[in-house]
Amino acid sequence: MSSRHARILDRALTRLKLRQLRLLLAVDTYGSIQNAARELGISQPAATKMIQDLELDFEVTLFSRTNRGVIPTAFGQTLIRHGKLIFAQISCAAQELDDLNEGNSGRVVIGTLLAASTGLLPAAIDHLLVDRPKVAIKISEGTNEVLIPSLLSGKIDMVVGRLSALRYREKIIQEKLIDDRIVAVVGPDHPLARKRNVTFEQVRPYGWILPPLETTLRRQVDQFFINQRQYSPPRAIESVSYLANRALLQTRDLICLMPREVTAQDIGNRNLVRLDWPVPFGQGPIGISLRADDTLSPAARAFKAALHKVAAERTD
Repeated sequence: MSSRHARILDRALTRLKLRQLRLLLAVDTYGSIQNAARELGISQPAATKMIQDLELDFEVTLFSRTNRGVIPTAFGQTLIRHGKLIFAQISCAAQELDDLNEGNSGRVVIGTLLAASTGLLPAAIDHLLVDRPKVAIKISEGTNEVLIPSLLSGKIDMVVGRLSALRYREKIIQEKLIDDRIVAVVGPDHPLARKRNVTFEQVRPYGWILPPLETTLRRQVDQFFINQRQYSPPRAIESVSYLANRALLQTRDLICLMPREVTAQDIGNRNLVRLDWPVPFGQGPIGISLRADDTLSPAARAFKAALHKVAAERTD
């Protein structure tokens, strides 16, 4: 540890106040010290002094003054990010204490991608509830673009789903659970549902349900379509809602690309049919994404262990 680092750390441990961090986040939100001060019920001179004290203690300039207000510098953005994480952790601690007070054995907040939502996740929750029947569980579904920032800010404990190979790699730890692949599925009455050895030429006339533009799978789909003589589907619906996708497939002659893990139960029940066309892309791992610099709560650790147990049972 350098002498400068040690000096700044000592100041932070002895002088930093949560009220200063609240002001820092408010200035970032409102782009104005005056408006932030009004929101927190303090005078503008007092707010200015608090920001100046932060800058002196950390030996950096946190905001740049402009004609339209203030904007955070790179140093300011870094402290704001850590400030948000601190308040998220305090909120989580308060919620966990409240859960314990209500008789719950801890709390775990899970972000889930479509790939894990129908198989791994419910099975792991079943395992967790055996050991912790009163644990409080919250599940948020979305794409990586929504869930990973929530993970980094401390709002959720982990993200379970297809592992991303793109952004945030230095801030996130990934743990692989199982390998999965993308399959093409249709409704039981689709004209291709009972066809064998389907070719892409047979697929061309039909509409598609596609993943969102910001996903890795969509980029792979678009590239594949380009390679198929600039193919453009006659109809395209963009959706991550499994329930909506399933309903559309059962009433329309559409084709949908989804993880095999997600569709297994509905294919087994004949609610959907796996198209006999090998999807030439989309194989990848399903796993857990965690903050690299965080310690999980006992409930979250237990849930992570349950996920690994369920995954091991599926690959035996």
